[in-house]
Amino acid sequence: MKLIIEKLDLSSFEFLNESLSPGGEKSWKIRGPFMTAETKNRNGRVYPKQLVEREIEVYNKDFIVTHSSYGELDHPPTPQLNLDRVSHLTESLEMVGKDGIGCARLLDTPMGKIAQSILAGGGRLGVSTRGVGTLKGESVNDDYKLLAIDIVASPSAPDAYVNGILESKEWILSGNTIMEKAYDKIEEKLKNTGSKNIIEALHEFLQFIKRG
Repeated sequence: MKLIIEKLDLSSFEFLNESLSPGGEKSWKIRGPFMTAETKNRNGRVYPKQLVEREIEVYNKDFIVTHSSYGELDHPPTPQLNLDRVSHLTESLEMVGKDGIGCARLLDTPMGKIAQSILAGGGRLGVSTRGVGTLKGESVNDDYKLLAIDIVASPSAPDAYVNGILESKEWILSGNTIMEKAYDKIEEKLKNTGSKNIIEALHEFLQFIKRG
């Protein structure tokens, strides 16, 4: 499976500075279409509507309802969440027509404050989904799993960066566990070798990483 990243068009986004309470402190939010179905996106990929509806339902149940729908400021190079880079919490995500309309609240974390400062200074930010799955031509296959919704700089981030992440490594999704395919290879190798050959197996694994 590949790490698939989709950067969304900013034209339909709202940037809100809402009061948490009357006369109280403000809270920055980003609202707009976080996912789009049945339409070729700027990265040349198409998500079937049934797939988007399913992933929105799962993301709500597994992440939003449990208040763990964290996202990072800019995409990391792996599918895993990095708590030290968390900038926001997605509070809602629902299907409206062909779009998954979401709303994310910026947190008072170090990365969240950077994003808040950008918006307060008149800058704009984009929203980008991060998931793992396989592709068949332009279409995203049914094995796709939405993992996170991140905040990115847009339109300054080049498409080459997105494509580079997509093609760089392969990942294996087993239940809720994600591992790099290289680790899966060494795990299989170690199961089939005696303890005397473990050093040789590890050496082969390190050579594999260097080549990949």
